Amino acid sequence: MYSTLISVAQLQTLLASGQPLLVFDCSFELMQPAAGDAQYQQSHLAGAVRADLDRHLSAHGAPDAASGGRHPLPSRENFAAWLGSVGLAPDMQAVVYDRQGANYCGRLWWLLKWVGHEAVAVLDGGLPAWLAAGGAVEAGTAPARPAVTYTPGSPKAVLTHTQSVLRALARPGQTLVDARGAPRFRGDVEPLDPVAGHIPGALNRPFSDNLDANGCFKSADVLKTEFEALLAGRDPASVVHHCGSGVSAVPNLIAMEVAGLGRTALYAGSWSEWCSDADRPVAQG
Repeated sequence: MYSTLISVAQLQTLLASGQPLLVFDCSFELMQPAAGDAQYQQSHLAGAVRADLDRHLSAHGAPDAASGGRHPLPSRENFAAWLGSVGLAPDMQAVVYDRQGANYCGRLWWLLKWVGHEAVAVLDGGLPAWLAAGGAVEAGTAPARPAVTYTPGSPKAVLTHTQSVLRALARPGQTLVDARGAPRFRGDVEPLDPVAGHIPGALNRPFSDNLDANGCFKSADVLKTEFEALLAGRDPASVVHHCGSGVSAVPNLIAMEVAGLGRTALYAGSWSEWCSDADRPVAQG
């Protein structure tokens, strides 16, 4: 079972073994939401299922959304129903990838953990690494798989909500880590949300810092060194990850787990939910 990362070579071996497996293409472009579908149609791993951030991995306008923000989480029940509709059974290995530096496939990785599915891994290096190794791809839409029943299990991911974050501000039991780029974190610019800045006391770790020059996650030792330097003595178990809308925060969560620092919490509503209420404090700089 692969539960964090899977290399191209490991995935090729797994595919050749005949083990039940489902691969998901999560490619997406935040400023061009239709681009991910076009990228999938043009080229994807053979047999990969399309998983779109807006349509499948968010709950826009749903009354039972599990979080707020620009990309609210679907309920566990609705998400499990979608998993069953595309043919993922609870005992199958899942592999997720994108072509955007693990920015979007991490959302599906986290959601699967949240419904109790431990056997899910991010393809390290994504589609570029797969292509560089001569991996098979196809165009168009993959044939539909027979639907199954997917019943959510006990959550294997920790979800934190706005009121919990607010109550714990400035307390040692919570360490907020913001995955947005430094200019947005400081409040120099804000292209997406109505307020610029960050949650007071948050640390900044842009999600792209987890990748090396080849687009793969850095080694466990390097990631551990970098996160320990960021935390500066704070307990890794106190970390709550967030970003703009709860998506790009997940690579930081995965990186901490790869580094051996445990599975930490996600504030899925993130800055977009936090700044929607003018009474909540905002920091800049």
